[in-house]
Amino acid sequence: MARRGAKVYMACRNYEKCEEARLDIIKQSRNHQVFNRTLDLSSLESVKQFVDDFLKEEHKLHILINNAAIITKKRQLSSDGYELQLATNHLGHFLLTNLLLDTLKNSAPSRIITISSNAHILALLNKQDLQSEKSFIWFKAFLQSKFCNTLFTLKLAELLQDTSVTANCLYPGLVLTDLLYENTWCLFHPLLKFFAKSIKSGAQTAIYLALDPELEDKSGGFYVDMKQAYMPPWVRDSNLAYWLWQESLKMVGLESL
Repeated sequence: MARRGAKVYMACRNYEKCEEARLDIIKQSRNHQVFNRTLDLSSLESVKQFVDDFLKEEHKLHILINNAAIITKKRQLSSDGYELQLATNHLGHFLLTNLLLDTLKNSAPSRIITISSNAHILALLNKQDLQSEKSFIWFKAFLQSKFCNTLFTLKLAELLQDTSVTANCLYPGLVLTDLLYENTWCLFHPLLKFFAKSIKSGAQTAIYLALDPELEDKSGGFYVDMKQAYMPPWVRDSNLAYWLWQESLKMVGLESL
């Protein structure tokens, strides 16, 4: 996007790593309109502060890409008291998107892209234990948080009908990121390069959803390898998506929408 002349805001928890990436992007794209801003999606206060600061700088936003994810092997709580994977992977994106919705609508046509996963193949949403308080199995909690990304996108697309703002989600595949290495047995590390994607390759579907002109009116889809992918019936459960939306509103302190 920087190479296409876009003004890009990188919102990251680690300022130093983000700055290193920002300078590299500027060097490769020769676009100096790339900015580094601090955002910790596990913290609702950090999300609110980021949005306040962003709206002081900008009045338009055409593309929002929600791309944070963490995995924790032990149950941890965010600063707001929520299970950390749910807070970072879902609630932070949920609040960020909702606080920027008016700006996205005023900038239409605009697009919201959320990095999800194929978790809905394995995951179920436990309405009685959304925060894994009764039973914490780390990979189940992670898969549930990513399933939330998909349900969030489906409900968001429904609410944004007739606004010229679209919402889609995607599974980038297995990508050679720090997150993958940190959560893979070290003896398997040499093998990862043979079946995992490079970071550049893993980003292609997100770029496709953000920029392809043929997708201007496409919303509520789940994409893999730049193609719309099948979602089983239990994923397209409008009642479940509505329940999650209402619960998320309560958890982030927003009124019913």
